[in-house]
Amino acid sequence: MNILLELGLYFSLLSLLSVGGMPSVIGEMHRYVVESRGWISHNDFIEMFALGQAAPGPNVLISSLIGWKIAGVPGALVTLAAMCGPAGVLSFWVAGVWERLQGTAWRAVAQRAMAPMVVGLIMSGGFVLATPGGAPDWRLWLIAAGSAWAMVATKLNPLWMLAGGAAAGAILL
Repeated sequence: MNILLELGLYFSLLSLLSVGGMPSVIGEMHRYVVESRGWISHNDFIEMFALGQAAPGPNVLISSLIGWKIAGVPGALVTLAAMCGPAGVLSFWVAGVWERLQGTAWRAVAQRAMAPMVVGLIMSGGFVLATPGGAPDWRLWLIAAGSAWAMVATKLNPLWMLAGGAAAGAILL
């Protein structure tokens, strides 16, 4: 199969599964491009994730970085369009349905059910990033735990957590 077609189809699927944003599908994205296909290394994936998180704008930029690393500029364009297109169309449709269901019991139940699902998906992505090659790295777990604690226990801007994680990574790694 053509690599651009494969990237487009796979990232379109991820787009439809990305409830809660890009971090919710990071684990599956890693599994596919690093472990299953071997297109990029685990370290490259972590660096792209960090760059996508640190860059201004949406964190969906990791998809274009992965596409660029695999297939150059055409790969970047295909993966970014595939990641944004299907989710955008689905969101547009769901917004209309969601508006019509305002005030119904079904909408309230759906909203309560989404929060734990999104948290679980995001935690699975964090787990994948903190276990390079399937082996836990205590330093990455320490950075992740410290960042999670700081987000819950303080009202600091998340950029401070990013800076703290970068400093801890520079010291520990």
